[in-house]
Amino acid sequence: MNLDQKRILLTGATGGIGSATAIKLAEAGAHLVLVGRKQDKLDALKAQLANPGQHLTITADLSQPDGLSTLDSTCRTWREQGIRIDVVINNAGTNQFAYLSQRLGASIEQEFQLNLITPVLLSQKALGWINRPGIILNVGSTFGAIGYPGFSTYCAAKAALHRFSEAMQRELQGAGIQMLYLAPRATATRLNDDRVTALNDALGNNTDQPETVAAAITTALRKESTCTWLGWPEKLFVRLNQLLPGLVSSSIRKQHSRITEFVSKTL
Repeated sequence: MNLDQKRILLTGATGGIGSATAIKLAEAGAHLVLVGRKQDKLDALKAQLANPGQHLTITADLSQPDGLSTLDSTCRTWREQGIRIDVVINNAGTNQFAYLSQRLGASIEQEFQLNLITPVLLSQKALGWINRPGIILNVGSTFGAIGYPGFSTYCAAKAALHRFSEAMQRELQGAGIQMLYLAPRATATRLNDDRVTALNDALGNNTDQPETVAAAITTALRKESTCTWLGWPEKLFVRLNQLLPGLVSSSIRKQHSRITEFVSKTL
Protein backbone atom coordinates (compact mmCIF):
# COMPACT_ATOMS: atom_id res chain seq x y z
CA MET A 1 0.00 0.00 0.00
CA ASN A 2 1.20 3.47 -0.83
CA LEU A 3 0.92 5.29 2.52
CA ASP A 4 0.95 8.81 1.15
CA GLN A 5 -2.27 10.59 2.17
CA LYS A 6 -3.74 7.38 3.55
CA ARG A 7 -5.79 7.86 6.73
CA ILE A 8 -4.37 5.55 9.41
CA LEU A 9 -5.99 5.00 12.81
CA LEU A 10 -3.42 4.12 15.49
CA THR A 11 -4.38 2.92 18.97
CA GLY A 12 -1.96 3.25 21.88
CA ALA A 13 -0.60 6.24 19.99
CA THR A 14 1.20 7.94 22.89
CA GLY A 15 3.11 4.84 24.05
CA GLY A 16 6.68 4.04 23.05
CA ILE A 17 5.93 2.02 19.92
CA GLY A 18 2.84 4.10 19.19
CA SER A 19 4.54 7.50 19.20
CA ALA A 20 7.51 6.23 17.16
CA THR A 21 5.09 4.69 14.65
CA ALA A 22 3.08 7.91 14.42
CA ILE A 23 6.23 9.88 13.63
CA LYS A 24 7.34 7.36 11.00
CA LEU A 25 3.95 7.19 9.29
CA ALA A 26 3.55 10.97 9.26
CA GLU A 27 6.98 11.23 7.61
CA ALA A 28 5.66 8.82 4.95
CA GLY A 29 2.83 11.24 4.22
CA ALA A 30 0.04 9.43 6.07
CA HIS A 31 -2.83 11.30 7.72
CA LEU A 32 -3.24 9.88 11.22
CA VAL A 33 -6.03 9.35 13.71
CA LEU A 34 -4.25 9.18 17.07
CA VAL A 35 -6.13 7.25 19.74
CA GLY A 36 -5.21 7.41 23.42
CA ARG A 37 -6.58 7.94 26.91
CA LYS A 38 -5.27 11.47 27.57
CA GLN A 39 -5.96 14.40 25.29
CA ASP A 40 -2.95 16.42 26.46
CA LYS A 41 -0.57 13.62 25.44
CA LEU A 42 -2.33 13.22 22.10
CA ASP A 43 -2.02 16.97 21.45
CA ALA A 44 1.68 16.92 22.36
CA LEU A 45 2.32 14.01 19.99
CA LYS A 46 0.33 15.60 17.19
CA ALA A 47 2.41 18.77 17.49
CA GLN A 48 5.60 16.71 16.90
CA LEU A 49 4.38 15.19 13.66
CA ALA A 50 5.02 16.32 10.13
CA ASN A 51 2.06 18.43 8.93
CA PRO A 52 0.26 18.39 12.31
CA GLY A 53 -2.86 20.02 10.87
CA GLN A 54 -3.58 16.90 8.79
CA HIS A 55 -3.94 14.61 11.81
CA LEU A 56 -6.93 13.91 14.06
CA THR A 57 -7.26 12.59 17.62
CA ILE A 58 -9.76 10.50 19.55
CA THR A 59 -9.66 10.39 23.34
CA ALA A 60 -10.86 6.96 24.45
CA ASP A 61 -9.97 4.31 27.02
CA LEU A 62 -10.15 1.18 24.88
CA SER A 63 -10.07 -1.10 27.88
CA GLN A 64 -13.64 0.07 28.59
CA PRO A 65 -16.78 -0.58 26.49
CA ASP A 66 -17.63 3.13 26.30
CA GLY A 67 -14.18 3.84 24.88
CA LEU A 68 -14.74 1.42 22.01
CA SER A 69 -18.20 2.86 21.45
CA THR A 70 -16.79 6.40 21.30
CA LEU A 71 -14.18 5.37 18.73
CA ASP A 72 -16.71 3.46 16.62
CA SER A 73 -19.32 6.22 16.57
CA THR A 74 -16.68 8.85 15.74
CA CYS A 75 -15.37 6.84 12.80
CA ARG A 76 -18.90 6.20 11.51
CA THR A 77 -19.70 9.92 11.70
CA TRP A 78 -16.49 10.81 9.91
CA ARG A 79 -17.28 8.32 7.15
CA GLU A 80 -20.63 10.05 6.57
CA GLN A 81 -18.70 13.34 6.37
CA GLY A 82 -16.30 11.93 3.77
CA ILE A 83 -13.37 11.22 6.13
CA ARG A 84 -12.53 7.59 5.44
CA ILE A 85 -10.00 5.45 7.28
CA ASP A 86 -7.79 3.21 5.16
CA VAL A 87 -5.76 1.43 7.86
CA VAL A 88 -6.36 0.44 11.48
CA ILE A 89 -3.36 -0.44 13.64
CA ASN A 90 -4.27 -2.28 16.85
CA ASN A 91 -1.24 -1.29 18.90
CA ALA A 92 -2.62 -0.57 22.39
CA GLY A 93 -1.51 -3.18 24.92
CA THR A 94 -0.33 -3.91 28.43
CA ASN A 95 1.54 -6.56 30.39
CA GLN A 96 2.62 -7.37 33.93
CA PHE A 97 5.77 -9.27 34.82
CA ALA A 98 4.65 -11.74 37.50
CA TYR A 99 4.04 -15.41 38.05
CA LEU A 100 0.40 -16.44 37.81
CA SER A 101 0.26 -17.17 41.56
CA GLN A 102 1.20 -13.52 42.21
CA ARG A 103 -1.50 -12.00 40.01
CA LEU A 104 -4.85 -10.50 40.94
CA GLY A 105 -7.81 -11.68 38.93
CA ALA A 106 -8.72 -8.13 37.91
CA SER A 107 -5.26 -7.53 36.42
CA ILE A 108 -5.51 -10.73 34.38
CA GLU A 109 -8.91 -9.69 33.02
CA GLN A 110 -7.55 -6.24 32.13
CA GLU A 111 -4.59 -7.77 30.31
CA PHE A 112 -6.79 -10.04 28.19
CA GLN A 113 -9.21 -7.19 27.57
CA LEU A 114 -6.69 -4.75 26.12
CA ASN A 115 -4.39 -7.25 24.40
CA LEU A 116 -7.04 -9.50 22.84
CA ILE A 117 -10.69 -8.55 23.29
CA THR A 118 -10.19 -4.90 22.34
CA PRO A 119 -8.42 -5.56 19.01
CA VAL A 120 -10.96 -8.27 18.14
CA LEU A 121 -13.92 -5.97 18.84
CA LEU A 122 -12.30 -2.97 17.16
CA SER A 123 -11.56 -5.10 14.10
CA GLN A 124 -15.19 -6.17 14.00
CA LYS A 125 -16.41 -2.58 14.25
CA ALA A 126 -13.88 -1.40 11.66
CA LEU A 127 -15.39 -3.74 9.07
CA GLY A 128 -18.36 -1.35 9.04
CA TRP A 129 -16.42 1.81 8.22
CA ILE A 130 -12.89 1.06 6.96
CA ASN A 131 -12.19 2.02 3.36
CA ARG A 132 -11.69 -0.68 0.75
CA PRO A 133 -9.05 -1.67 -0.11
CA GLY A 134 -8.03 -1.44 3.54
CA ILE A 135 -5.71 -3.00 6.09
CA ILE A 136 -6.03 -3.92 9.75
CA LEU A 137 -2.65 -4.59 11.37
CA ASN A 138 -2.45 -6.23 14.80
CA VAL A 139 0.70 -5.69 16.84
CA GLY A 140 1.48 -8.91 18.68
CA SER A 141 4.62 -10.23 20.33
CA THR A 142 7.26 -12.92 19.96
CA PHE A 143 5.77 -14.17 23.25
CA GLY A 144 2.72 -15.06 21.21
CA ALA A 145 4.75 -17.97 19.83
CA ILE A 146 7.06 -18.71 22.76
CA GLY A 147 5.49 -19.28 26.17
CA TYR A 148 7.74 -17.53 28.69
CA PRO A 149 7.67 -17.65 32.51
CA GLY A 150 6.46 -14.47 34.16
CA PHE A 151 4.33 -13.51 31.15
CA SER A 152 1.90 -16.43 30.92
CA THR A 153 -1.29 -14.44 30.36
CA TYR A 154 0.42 -11.99 28.00
CA CYS A 155 1.73 -14.94 25.97
CA ALA A 156 -1.76 -16.42 25.88
CA ALA A 157 -3.40 -13.19 24.71
CA LYS A 158 -0.84 -12.55 21.98
CA ALA A 159 -0.97 -16.17 20.81
CA ALA A 160 -4.74 -15.82 20.44
CA LEU A 161 -4.29 -12.51 18.61
CA HIS A 162 -1.94 -14.23 16.15
CA ARG A 163 -4.45 -16.99 15.41
CA PHE A 164 -7.28 -14.45 15.16
CA SER A 165 -5.27 -12.46 12.62
CA GLU A 166 -4.49 -15.60 10.64
CA ALA A 167 -8.13 -16.72 10.61
CA MET A 168 -9.38 -13.28 9.60
CA GLN A 169 -6.83 -12.97 6.80
CA ARG A 170 -8.41 -16.12 5.38
CA GLU A 171 -11.98 -15.12 6.24
CA LEU A 172 -11.65 -11.74 4.53
CA GLN A 173 -10.47 -13.24 1.24
CA GLY A 174 -12.08 -11.22 -1.54
CA ALA A 175 -13.57 -8.62 0.84
CA GLY A 176 -11.06 -5.90 0.01
CA ILE A 177 -9.60 -5.91 3.55
CA GLN A 178 -6.41 -7.56 4.70
CA MET A 179 -5.54 -8.40 8.30
CA LEU A 180 -1.82 -8.43 9.08
CA TYR A 181 0.11 -9.49 12.17
CA LEU A 182 3.46 -8.10 13.31
CA ALA A 183 5.30 -9.49 16.34
CA PRO A 184 8.08 -7.43 17.95
CA ARG A 185 10.59 -8.95 20.36
CA ALA A 186 11.54 -7.18 23.61
CA THR A 187 11.26 -3.43 23.07
CA ALA A 188 12.50 -0.58 25.25
CA THR A 189 9.21 1.02 26.32
CA ARG A 190 7.49 2.02 29.56
CA LEU A 191 5.65 -1.32 29.54
CA ASN A 192 8.85 -2.91 30.82
CA ASP A 193 9.55 -2.06 34.45
CA ASP A 194 13.07 -1.94 35.88
CA ARG A 195 12.99 -5.65 36.76
CA VAL A 196 12.33 -6.67 33.16
CA THR A 197 15.09 -4.40 31.88
CA ALA A 198 17.52 -5.83 34.43
CA LEU A 199 16.47 -9.40 33.59
CA ASN A 200 17.01 -8.84 29.87
CA ASP A 201 20.45 -7.38 30.62
CA ALA A 202 21.35 -10.30 32.90
CA LEU A 203 20.27 -12.90 30.32
CA GLY A 204 21.77 -11.04 27.36
CA ASN A 205 18.36 -10.76 25.66
CA ASN A 206 18.24 -8.44 22.68
CA THR A 207 16.03 -5.36 23.02
CA ASP A 208 14.87 -3.19 20.14
CA GLN A 209 14.17 0.52 20.23
CA PRO A 210 10.61 1.65 19.42
CA GLU A 211 11.88 3.23 16.20
CA THR A 212 12.95 -0.21 14.95
CA VAL A 213 9.43 -1.55 15.45
CA ALA A 214 7.92 1.57 13.88
CA ALA A 215 10.05 1.07 10.77
CA ALA A 216 8.94 -2.58 10.59
CA ILE A 217 5.27 -1.60 10.88
CA THR A 218 5.68 0.92 8.07
CA THR A 219 7.39 -1.69 5.88
CA ALA A 220 4.72 -4.32 6.64
CA LEU A 221 1.98 -1.90 5.55
CA ARG A 222 3.81 -0.96 2.37
CA LYS A 223 4.52 -4.58 1.45
CA GLU A 224 1.20 -5.83 2.86
CA SER A 225 3.13 -8.58 4.66
CA THR A 226 0.71 -11.07 6.19
CA CYS A 227 2.89 -12.05 9.17
CA THR A 228 6.14 -10.45 10.37
CA TRP A 229 8.42 -11.63 13.19
CA LEU A 230 11.15 -9.26 14.37
CA GLY A 231 14.64 -9.99 15.64
CA TRP A 232 17.33 -12.63 15.46
CA PRO A 233 17.65 -15.21 17.06
CA GLU A 234 14.04 -14.71 18.17
CA LYS A 235 12.78 -15.64 14.69
CA LEU A 236 14.70 -18.89 14.98
CA PHE A 237 13.25 -19.62 18.43
CA VAL A 238 9.73 -19.08 17.06
CA ARG A 239 10.32 -21.73 14.42
CA LEU A 240 12.11 -24.07 16.83
CA ASN A 241 9.25 -23.79 19.31
CA GLN A 242 6.88 -24.98 16.58
CA LEU A 243 9.06 -27.90 15.51
CA LEU A 244 11.09 -28.79 18.61
CA PRO A 245 9.39 -27.26 21.66
CA GLY A 246 11.40 -29.45 24.03
CA LEU A 247 14.59 -27.80 22.84
CA VAL A 248 13.23 -24.34 23.63
CA SER A 249 11.90 -25.54 26.99
CA SER A 250 15.37 -26.82 27.84
CA SER A 251 16.89 -23.44 27.03
CA ILE A 252 14.33 -21.51 29.10
CA ARG A 253 14.66 -24.02 31.96
CA LYS A 254 18.27 -22.90 32.35
CA GLN A 255 17.02 -19.32 32.86
CA HIS A 256 14.33 -20.20 35.37
CA SER A 257 16.27 -19.40 38.54
CA ARG A 258 17.22 -15.96 37.20
CA ILE A 259 13.65 -15.26 36.11
CA THR A 260 12.40 -16.22 39.59
CA GLU A 261 15.03 -13.95 41.14
CA PHE A 262 13.84 -10.91 39.22
CA VAL A 263 10.11 -11.63 39.28
CA SER A 264 10.29 -11.85 43.08
CA LYS A 265 11.78 -8.39 43.48
CA THR A 266 9.46 -5.61 44.60
CA LEU A 267 9.07 -2.51 42.48
